[in-house]
Amino acid sequence: MNKIRLLIGVLILCSSFVMSKEPVEKIRFFNLNEVRLLPGRFYDNMKRDSAWMVSIPVNSLLHSFRNNAGVYSGTEGGYSSTSKMGGWESLDCDLRGHSTGHLLSAYALMYASTGSNVFKLKGDSVVDGLADVQKKLGNSGYLSAFPEELINRCIEGKPVWAPWYTLHKILAGLIDQYCYADNKKALAIATKMGEWAYFKVSVLDSASLHRMIRNEYGGVNESFYNLYKITRNKRFFQLAEMFYKADNIDPLKNRQDKLGTLHANTFIPKVIAEACKYELTGDYASRKAAEYFQQLIDTKYSYITGEIGDREHFFNPNMMSKHLSGYAGETCCTYNELKLCRHIFSWNADPKVMDYYERALFNQILGQQDTQSGMVCYFTPLLTGAYKMYSTPNNSYWCCVGTGFENHARYTESIYSHDDNGVYVNLFIPSVLNWNEKGISIKQTTNFPKQGIINMEITKSPSLAWTIYLRYPEWAKRLSIKINNRPFVVRQSAGRYIQIKRKWEKGDVIEASYGMQIETVPCADNPHCVALKYGPIVLAGELGTANMTPPAPFSNPALHNDYYTYDYRIPEGLNTSLSKLDIKALKRSSDTLKFVTKGGIIIKPLYDIYHERYVVYWTMK
Repeated sequence: MNKIRLLIGVLILCSSFVMSKEPVEKIRFFNLNEVRLLPGRFYDNMKRDSAWMVSIPVNSLLHSFRNNAGVYSGTEGGYSSTSKMGGWESLDCDLRGHSTGHLLSAYALMYASTGSNVFKLKGDSVVDGLADVQKKLGNSGYLSAFPEELINRCIEGKPVWAPWYTLHKILAGLIDQYCYADNKKALAIATKMGEWAYFKVSVLDSASLHRMIRNEYGGVNESFYNLYKITRNKRFFQLAEMFYKADNIDPLKNRQDKLGTLHANTFIPKVIAEACKYELTGDYASRKAAEYFQQLIDTKYSYITGEIGDREHFFNPNMMSKHLSGYAGETCCTYNELKLCRHIFSWNADPKVMDYYERALFNQILGQQDTQSGMVCYFTPLLTGAYKMYSTPNNSYWCCVGTGFENHARYTESIYSHDDNGVYVNLFIPSVLNWNEKGISIKQTTNFPKQGIINMEITKSPSLAWTIYLRYPEWAKRLSIKINNRPFVVRQSAGRYIQIKRKWEKGDVIEASYGMQIETVPCADNPHCVALKYGPIVLAGELGTANMTPPAPFSNPALHNDYYTYDYRIPEGLNTSLSKLDIKALKRSSDTLKFVTKGGIIIKPLYDIYHERYVVYWTMK
């Protein structure tokens, strides 16, 4: 019976490899090592992230893996001297090991983004330790910080907390180590894990498979698709197909919105896997599913900030004003949304996709990090009077801490992209692009979003003409362009890319000036509940620190339950009403992005609010 089932699987696999006549990726993003950040807010966040991830001992990252395998981890006086990770990484948590996977990715990303060898050495050390653990665990290829019995429990439908989700993080980290840090041992480990998974899962009948994938499995099928892409071992493609959850993805292929109240971050990685499948096979149904889902997120299911969900779940978008809670916007969802956007943009270069990417990046991801401590948020609360609560260095290894390590190492990945004819300027972030293959270098300087002026200097150019595609976002009220201080006529409207083709020379300068102003954006279900934005930047009002407990209250390992019942102790009588007259009368403070209401409330970017209460959605009189 098993041989018949495997034969059927191979036939299905072969039939799926019908490649499209056209290349699926029309736009390509640059390698991380081709773009470098210049000083600015993103650069500062990256530095703080770097300091935290480097400070975590390698032995701590390996401790739970070694514990699982019975591998020596260093002792002093007969007791382990290794500093142990707490919270979701404690030895009694089913998710232990997920942060090590995220950090493998983060070390690789940071190495590629900065060129600093400390991240290469750190990643290599963790990979070496995992290789020892995998060998100790036997010849099957299994590798984890928890026993294989947790996978068995998942297959049997018994209570267990997302073991495949955790294996996904480890696999993804190993693949990133190979792709970004050229660690071939990491690929060997991941390949063995894939072989173990294939023989573990391929013998299951359909009922067992269905039961297994009811449990959250993250983007493990994305990793199997990526393993196939690298190795061309068809078993990994077939393995990825076994994690296809039809009741989630089939409606999207038919353009049916059935998100309901599903768990958002369980759902989004499944869509990313479909994006990977489309790029491998040209299966247009998978592309349709991904594009339709992103359209739903952008136009219906995301808040003004780009964040998604209340208490980690989707909700009826026609009741958004009822879901402005202290538990809105799980950061992992936004992390995964940005990954999905990159896939989709590479297919269609749709400026709307990059508009969403920008608002989510600036308004949630940039503001996830505490600028004082470098710690990060799980949620970005939208409850009026709530405040951001940050992780602790050792005891709050939430999922959003793991993605947080990666978030602030990925800033350079989407600033620029290219086709065969030239460079797309997607995001307005101080940076340098070096496209060595084409002999093109661009230096972008700006203090955006404080001002809407972007300067780009061509520092290297080939002798042939090439194109700069300059994004003209929907939020811009106008766009004026000068090239070497001479006006360039802009004929396109907002929501386009401006194509500027010429024979560029070293020293040429483009100055783009985008018109920005304060706007109100109402909730779909309540026109009197409005958010304020300046260009793409969400503005929040300062509401003081009365009744606040310390903003990092979760040193307790039992933080997960606390997080959903946390009492913000919001003072009564907070005045968060505005009128149209108030908005027109807002006064800006010099060259900072701060405004003051008639009633004296300071309004500034949400990403600059920390250690204080705030309001994002106001009551409009």
